This record gives sequence, C-alpha cells and structure tokens, in this order.
Amino acid sequence: MKQVSLIDSASYLPENEVGREYFERYARPDDPLLRHPMFRAPEFRRYAGRDETGADLIERAVAALAERQGLEAIQDVDVLITYNGLPDVPFLGSGAEVARRAGLRPSTILDVQNGHCSVLPHLLDLAGTLLQKEGARSALLCVGQTAGKIFTQPTVRVSAHASVPGDGAAAVLVRASDESPVLATAVHHYPEYAPDVGIALDDGRLYWEPGSAEMDIRFDSKKAENVVERGTKIVPEVVRQACDEAGVGVDQIDLLITNQPNRLLLRNWSRDLGVPPERHFDTFDRYGNLFGAGAPVNLDHAIRAGALSAGSLLVLAGFAGAGEMASAAVVRWGQGKSPAVAGSEETRS
Repeated sequence: MKQVSLIDSASYLPENEVGREYFERYARPDDPLLRHPMFRAPEFRRYAGRDETGADLIERAVAALAERQGLEAIQDVDVLITYNGLPDVPFLGSGAEVARRAGLRPSTILDVQNGHCSVLPHLLDLAGTLLQKEGARSALLCVGQTAGKIFTQPTVRVSAHASVPGDGAAAVLVRASDESPVLATAVHHYPEYAPDVGIALDDGRLYWEPGSAEMDIRFDSKKAENVVERGTKIVPEVVRQACDEAGVGVDQIDLLITNQPNRLLLRNWSRDLGVPPERHFDTFDRYGNLFGAGAPVNLDHAIRAGALSAGSLLVLAGFAGAGEMASAAVVRWGQGKSPAVAGSEETRS
C-alpha cells in the first residue's frame, strides 16, 4: 500500500476586512443569542466580493501553492478534489473550473459537498484511497468558502450568529511518498443530526423559488446548546481514534489544527485533549469561522509562522454542520526535512 504525504498548504483571504463594530451597529439588543458564547464575535473577518466565486478564491490559493512548490508540481497532479461551501453554479461543483484555470489534466476530478467544517481530514482520507490507483502520484485538495457574505444581508446581519463567519480558500498538495506521511485518518458519521442545519427564509419559500426574502441559517438556544455539546464530544473522540490507529498518544501532539467555529469550542477541545492552547493553532480573531477553509488556512499560517518543524506530530480535526460528521488526520511532519518554507509576517492570532 502506498504511503501518502501531506506536502504543503497555501491559502488566500479576500481583501475586504470587516471589524466587529460593523455587527455591533446592527445588533438587535433583544436577540436571545446575543451573548451566547457560541456566537461571540471575532475581532475581524474577510468577505469575498459580490462577484467573487469560490473558484476565484481557490484559483488564488492554488497560485500561492504553485509559487512555493513549483508550477509543475501542481499541474502534474493525478487527482483533484474540491469542496466549495457556497456552490458557484447550481448542479455543478468547482472541480472542472479549477482544473481549467490552473491548467490541470488530472485523471480524477471529484467534487464533494459533505464534510463542511471537517472537510480537510475527510479529503485526506479520500486522497489516500484515490492515490492507491496504479500510476497515481499526487493530489490537489481545494477548499473554497464564500458564504460569509450572506451574513451581511440587511435582515440577516442583525442576528447574533451573523458576526462569526468569514470567507477564504486554501489548496493542499498531497503526494504518494514518505516525505510527510499521513499516519492515519478517521471519519465518523452521525446522520441523525443532519436535520438540525437548514436554510431559513422569512416568506416560507423554498430557496430556489422566486422571492425577496434573504437566505439565512437560523439557530435557537436549544439548537445552539446541542451543537456545542456534540462538537465538544465528537472532535476529541475522532482525534483519539486517529491517534490510536497511528500508534501515537494524544499527549504526543505537537500541533493541533481544527476548524474554528467559536472560542468556546476551541477552548473545550484544547482542554479535553490536554493540548495547551499555544499548541492549538487558530486564526479565529483575524478571520472568524472559515467553515471548511479553516483548517487548511490555519495550516498554511502555521507553516509560514514556523509552528511546525521536521518530525512534529500534526493533528487536523473538526466537525461538520450540527455534528453529522467528525474527522481527523494524523501527520508526521517533514520526517527530517521541511516540505515548505517557514517564516512569515503571519503569526498566531
């Protein structure tokens, strides 16, 4: 069986930065969730422009990865897997468009729509399987998130949950090699929780029907509490399983990178896994909840900040939606050499 390695991650964040005061200006003082810890606002977040698509953001992340790894390493990939949190076109994923723009000719293009906030370990799990195919040598995993701008709509931005999401994208290079081996992946599904996330429209229409009501994702106090309780439990569980399968202890984790839904869950995961906060890397106060882009964006920032050294044990993890999926991946970083250049003005927030 081929060994698969996580080689590098590069990201792109839109230029439009919005501070906490934007939402404070519009907040409804009677909102029962205004002070709920699940929706405590980050200092800043970035938003894609009205005409910026997920493919646009991914294209820029791929270009950043090509600068570090060389254009040939990107254009020679055999597998392309994409996830786009807000699909650019109904019915279609972003894979073919990303391949066209980047000049790729992979033998396999796969668009996934599940995984959401836990999508990176999920994609690493898929890539590990697809790269077992004869002749397959490398894969490009692309994640785009442009749904954050939904929460600036006039009737949505007054809600407590609107201040948390942000936009961004990342591209991750994976190779069949022992350079920076993925020691284990674990993916848990909890389909019973899937109905707890849905679209809300005040006029009662279906999202594809004509109308003027603004699309939103609504939470009530009970649902928020359920999500926090589930998330607190299932992420440590899947991390422990992945570590067990990799033959390492949770106490050996050098760097933990997760999705970053809020400060409460980041704190809970650090506490429950016994990972000190300084080894749980996040950019929440700079970029907010990046959904599926959170882990790969943070991985890029961690690499450039020098938070990983050769031989470090890296764990990537997260949960999706209301808890319908949790996933984790364990990586032995570098194995004696650094696969990406460290050092940057970017530091841990």
